[in-house]
Amino acid sequence: MFENLSERLSGVFDRLTKQGALSDEDVKTALREVRVALLEADVSLPVARDFVKAVQEKATGQAVTKSVTPGQQVVKIVHDALIDVLRGEGEPGALKIDNAPAPILMVGLQGSGKTTTTAKLAKRLKDRDGKRVLMASLDTNRPAAMEQLAILGVQIGVDTLPIVKGEDPVAIAKRAKTQASLGGYDVYMLDTAGRLHIDADLIAQAAAVRDVANPRETLLVVDGLTGQDAVNVATEFDDKIGVTGVVLTRMDGDGRGGAALSMRAVTGKPIKFVGLGEKMDALETFEPERIAGRILGMGDIVALVEKAQDTLEAEQAERMMKRMAKGQFNMNDLRMQLEQMIKMGGMQGMMGMMPGMGKMAKQVEEAGFDDKVLTQQIALIQSMTKKERANPQILQASRKKRIARGAGLEVSELNKLLKMHRQMGDMMKKMGKMGKGGMMKQAMKGMFGKGGPSPEDMAAGMDPKALEAAARQMGGKLPGLGGGMGLPPGLSGFGKKK
Repeated sequence: MFENLSERLSGVFDRLTKQGALSDEDVKTALREVRVALLEADVSLPVARDFVKAVQEKATGQAVTKSVTPGQQVVKIVHDALIDVLRGEGEPGALKIDNAPAPILMVGLQGSGKTTTTAKLAKRLKDRDGKRVLMASLDTNRPAAMEQLAILGVQIGVDTLPIVKGEDPVAIAKRAKTQASLGGYDVYMLDTAGRLHIDADLIAQAAAVRDVANPRETLLVVDGLTGQDAVNVATEFDDKIGVTGVVLTRMDGDGRGGAALSMRAVTGKPIKFVGLGEKMDALETFEPERIAGRILGMGDIVALVEKAQDTLEAEQAERMMKRMAKGQFNMNDLRMQLEQMIKMGGMQGMMGMMPGMGKMAKQVEEAGFDDKVLTQQIALIQSMTKKERANPQILQASRKKRIARGAGLEVSELNKLLKMHRQMGDMMKKMGKMGKGGMMKQAMKGMFGKGGPSPEDMAAGMDPKALEAAARQMGGKLPGLGGGMGLPPGLSGFGKKK
């Protein structure tokens, strides 16, 4: 979503960082480009103007002239200004849920993803916060809207209010309140009806439900692809109903990302969550630091490490780490790492989050690389016997032919895989010995929160340039790819022996 904005800005900063010192003229030229980039990304004109003015005040004068690398200083100032524009009050993603049962009212236009977001949020409250949630659909206009919520409820294991045909939204809201109280629920969520545009009926209906339910949170669901109009929608809903937070959906789409910047600045309402896909767990807390980092192409290390935490099992990784440190890295371990990569969104998904790798992810896509390579490698490993997986050195030429044929591939692909396995084994051994307690041990500790640094600590204070250099240094070659692909240690360890 932020790709276009990111590309435009990183082009401006590339030119700046190459210079030794910056003149006022350089800053002005750069900021003119920044303003154009923001406007092209669908950020509203007043927001873009104020943003550029704030950056210019900070960037001209001593702060820049005394800096060792003036270009980086400007990047930092723009980064901080972006965070200021995006940040809301309070903890991102925190919801006021007290005095059970706490009502949460979901409002927005039709097609913005209200029903799906209601279910995603209910799943999040159930899984992460251990809350008992009841969902109720108040959408009596759209055909099968109530059934849709009921089906989603079954999928995620959350109760929905039984459907009674012919009831009006206010009556349903009252019934939801009663059932939530009697059933001992912590939260009940009211999914209201939408319209294709804002009209008096829509507002009156939502206001009537609000008066009955007296919600703790009124979340406005806005489609991130609507661009400028999203800001008008938010302002209108806030004036008439009173919104406490915004959820931006379709943030994985190809929109321009400006809605997020404008929304926060114009309405003053915090963006609490972002929807990143159709799956029920594709809802993330909106964290300004990460979004700003992503826009400026600094990568999103925190999200990468957290994703690893979610998908890797700590004990399994600990066992694997001990064996790797001794150099006992076999084909089963390699298969586990390849499967792990696919779970984390494949090669492109991971590279998009890594510092300085955004552009490379695009090159990978253009080179026609897809995650088929990873599944082919897994197929090759599965064609081996248990003995061969534990000790790939024993493979004879005749066996190599049969294994390749079993996976429907060429022997050359198998040889590439074996070569990569050898290089990784050597690298793991090296990493296990490096530094006090071993570099890999430190990385693993950080990933699993066992007394090591937290993902935030690992990402905070890291110089993006240093990170980029480190990522490049790790550059090992992946079979089926032209160039070297850097991956962080302890995540999936595709590296090349130096």
